Amino acid sequence: MVLNLLIDSNVVLDMFLERAPFFSMSVRAISLAKIYEGKVNYFISASSVTDIYYLTYKNLKNPQVVRELFKILFDFVGVVKVTAEDIHKAFALNWKDFEDSVQYAVAANNEFDGIVTRNMKGFEDSEVKIFTPEEICEYVEENLKE
Repeated sequence: MVLNLLIDSNVVLDMFLERAPFFSMSVRAISLAKIYEGKVNYFISASSVTDIYYLTYKNLKNPQVVRELFKILFDFVGVVKVTAEDIHKAFALNWKDFEDSVQYAVAANNEFDGIVTRNMKGFEDSEVKIFTPEEICEYVEENLKE
Protein backbone atom coordinates (compact mmCIF):
# COMPACT_ATOMS: atom_id res chain seq x y z
CA MET A 1 0.00 0.00 0.00
CA VAL A 2 1.26 3.46 -0.95
CA LEU A 3 -0.43 6.63 0.30
CA ASN A 4 -0.22 9.86 -1.68
CA LEU A 5 -1.35 12.72 0.52
CA LEU A 6 -1.73 16.47 0.16
CA ILE A 7 -0.66 18.49 3.20
CA ASP A 8 -2.73 21.57 3.88
CA SER A 9 -0.93 24.84 4.64
CA ASN A 10 -1.97 24.91 8.29
CA VAL A 11 -0.05 21.71 9.10
CA VAL A 12 3.18 23.01 7.55
CA LEU A 13 2.72 26.38 9.26
CA ASP A 14 2.22 24.65 12.61
CA MET A 15 5.60 23.01 12.11
CA PHE A 16 7.48 26.01 10.68
CA LEU A 17 6.16 28.47 13.27
CA GLU A 18 6.18 25.96 16.15
CA ARG A 19 2.57 26.80 16.90
CA ALA A 20 1.34 25.36 20.16
CA PRO A 21 -0.35 23.01 20.79
CA PHE A 22 -0.13 21.69 17.22
CA PHE A 23 3.62 21.68 16.60
CA SER A 24 4.58 18.21 17.83
CA MET A 25 1.70 16.40 16.12
CA SER A 26 2.34 18.21 12.85
CA VAL A 27 6.02 17.24 12.99
CA ARG A 28 5.04 13.66 13.76
CA ALA A 29 2.55 13.52 10.88
CA ILE A 30 4.94 15.03 8.34
CA SER A 31 7.81 12.81 9.49
CA LEU A 32 5.81 9.76 8.38
CA ALA A 33 7.19 10.46 4.90
CA LYS A 34 10.70 9.75 6.22
CA ILE A 35 9.73 6.86 8.47
CA TYR A 36 7.65 5.16 5.77
CA GLU A 37 9.70 6.31 2.79
CA GLY A 38 8.15 5.10 -0.44
CA LYS A 39 4.91 4.17 1.32
CA VAL A 40 3.79 7.62 2.48
CA ASN A 41 4.27 10.35 -0.11
CA TYR A 42 3.44 13.91 0.83
CA PHE A 43 2.78 16.80 -1.50
CA ILE A 44 1.91 20.46 -1.11
CA SER A 45 0.32 22.51 -3.84
CA ALA A 46 2.37 25.19 -5.56
CA SER A 47 -0.12 27.78 -4.32
CA SER A 48 0.46 26.63 -0.75
CA VAL A 49 4.19 27.23 -1.11
CA THR A 50 3.62 30.93 -1.74
CA ASP A 51 1.10 31.21 1.11
CA ILE A 52 3.35 29.34 3.56
CA TYR A 53 6.41 31.37 2.53
CA TYR A 54 4.56 34.66 2.98
CA LEU A 55 3.15 33.78 6.40
CA THR A 56 6.38 32.23 7.66
CA TYR A 57 8.44 35.24 6.57
CA LYS A 58 5.85 37.61 8.06
CA ASN A 59 6.27 35.86 11.43
CA LEU A 60 9.99 35.07 11.45
CA LYS A 61 11.26 38.08 9.44
CA ASN A 62 14.33 36.14 8.36
CA PRO A 63 14.49 35.00 4.72
CA GLN A 64 17.47 32.70 5.35
CA VAL A 65 15.60 30.80 8.08
CA VAL A 66 12.51 30.53 5.87
CA ARG A 67 14.57 29.20 2.95
CA GLU A 68 16.23 26.65 5.23
CA LEU A 69 12.85 25.44 6.49
CA PHE A 70 11.69 24.94 2.90
CA LYS A 71 14.92 23.16 1.94
CA ILE A 72 14.27 20.66 4.72
CA LEU A 73 10.62 20.29 3.75
CA PHE A 74 11.43 19.77 0.07
CA ASP A 75 13.72 16.86 0.98
CA PHE A 76 10.66 14.71 1.59
CA VAL A 77 7.60 16.64 0.39
CA GLY A 78 6.85 17.13 -3.30
CA VAL A 79 5.25 20.16 -4.88
CA VAL A 80 2.31 19.61 -7.21
CA LYS A 81 1.18 22.20 -9.72
CA VAL A 82 -2.13 23.99 -9.58
CA THR A 83 -3.72 23.84 -13.02
CA ALA A 84 -6.42 25.88 -14.70
CA GLU A 85 -8.65 22.82 -14.31
CA ASP A 86 -8.05 22.90 -10.55
CA ILE A 87 -8.98 26.58 -10.36
CA HIS A 88 -12.16 26.12 -12.41
CA LYS A 89 -13.17 23.11 -10.32
CA ALA A 90 -12.53 25.09 -7.12
CA PHE A 91 -14.73 27.96 -8.32
CA ALA A 92 -17.47 25.53 -9.33
CA LEU A 93 -17.51 24.06 -5.81
CA ASN A 94 -18.54 27.46 -4.43
CA TRP A 95 -17.13 26.62 -0.98
CA LYS A 96 -16.89 29.32 1.66
CA ASP A 97 -13.07 29.17 1.70
CA PHE A 98 -11.60 29.34 -1.81
CA GLU A 99 -8.15 28.20 -0.66
CA ASP A 100 -9.69 25.01 0.74
CA SER A 101 -11.54 24.40 -2.51
CA VAL A 102 -8.28 24.76 -4.46
CA GLN A 103 -6.57 22.27 -2.15
CA TYR A 104 -9.45 19.87 -2.61
CA ALA A 105 -9.43 20.25 -6.40
CA VAL A 106 -5.68 19.61 -6.54
CA ALA A 107 -6.05 16.49 -4.38
CA ALA A 108 -9.03 15.20 -6.36
CA ASN A 109 -7.53 15.87 -9.79
CA ASN A 110 -4.27 14.17 -8.78
CA GLU A 111 -6.20 11.23 -7.28
CA PHE A 112 -4.53 11.63 -3.90
CA ASP A 113 -5.57 9.28 -1.13
CA GLY A 114 -6.27 12.10 1.28
CA ILE A 115 -5.65 15.58 2.60
CA VAL A 116 -3.96 16.16 5.96
CA THR A 117 -5.35 19.26 7.67
CA ARG A 118 -6.49 20.65 10.98
CA ASN A 119 -9.31 22.45 9.19
CA MET A 120 -11.86 19.64 9.00
CA LYS A 121 -14.73 22.12 8.71
CA GLY A 122 -13.31 23.57 5.49
CA PHE A 123 -13.53 20.17 3.81
CA GLU A 124 -16.98 18.99 4.97
CA ASP A 125 -18.16 18.38 1.42
CA SER A 126 -14.98 16.61 0.32
CA GLU A 127 -15.09 13.32 -1.54
CA VAL A 128 -11.37 12.96 -0.84
CA LYS A 129 -10.58 11.41 2.54
CA ILE A 130 -9.68 14.05 5.12
CA PHE A 131 -7.28 13.31 7.98
CA THR A 132 -6.18 15.37 10.94
CA PRO A 133 -2.47 14.97 11.77
CA GLU A 134 -3.50 12.65 14.62
CA GLU A 135 -5.71 10.57 12.34
CA ILE A 136 -3.07 10.12 9.65
CA CYS A 137 -0.54 8.98 12.26
CA GLU A 138 -3.00 6.41 13.60
CA TYR A 139 -4.02 5.29 10.10
CA VAL A 140 -0.46 4.83 8.90
CA GLU A 141 0.69 3.08 12.05
CA GLU A 142 -2.27 0.67 11.87
CA ASN A 143 -2.10 0.00 8.12
CA LEU A 144 1.57 0.21 7.22
CA LYS A 145 3.24 -1.68 10.05
CA GLU A 146 6.35 -3.44 8.87
